[in-house]
Amino acid sequence: MTNTDTEPDTDYAAYIAGLPRVLAGAAMLFRDSAGRVLVLEPNYREGWVLPGGTIESDENETPRGGAHRETLEEIGLDIAPGRLLVTDWVSGPARPPIVTYLFDGGVLSEEQLGAIRLQEEELLSWRLVNRQEIPAYLTDSTGSRVLSALHALDSGAGTVELENGRRPS
Repeated sequence: MTNTDTEPDTDYAAYIAGLPRVLAGAAMLFRDSAGRVLVLEPNYREGWVLPGGTIESDENETPRGGAHRETLEEIGLDIAPGRLLVTDWVSGPARPPIVTYLFDGGVLSEEQLGAIRLQEEELLSWRLVNRQEIPAYLTDSTGSRVLSALHALDSGAGTVELENGRRPS
C-alpha cells in the first residue's frame, strides 16, 4: 500500500493480476428421512446437479454464503448450511480449476420438500435418489463428492479432501 493506505501499490497490483485464476463453487447436500439425496435437473446442461453454484467473487461472497444464496434461489428454501463435508479441487480442460465446497443441508421434512419451488430459468425438475442411484444422476466428480459426503456423515468423519472426486494420494 502507498503511504496513504488508500491505493494499492502498483507492483503488488501487477503481482496479483498475474496470479492464476481459480473458480469456486458451493453446494448443499439435502436428504429426506429415508436417506435419499435431493438432485436437480438443470435446463442448461446434461445430467443432474445439487442445489448450489458459483461463488460470486465480485460480491466478496464466502463459500457458505454462496451455498445459502444458491439454495434459496434454486429451490426456494432458506436453510443455513451445516458443517462442511467435502472440498474438491476439480481440473477442467476448457476452464480454470474449480474448488468446490459441499455443505450439509440436513434432512428435509415433508413440509420442506413440499415447499420446494424451482428456479424456472435454470431448472426443470427435482427428485430424491437412493445412494445406489447417485452415480447414474451425478456424473464426473460430483457423484464421488456426494458419496464421500454421505460416508463422512455416516461415520462421523471430519471434512473430506478430494482432488477430481478422489482422495489425494
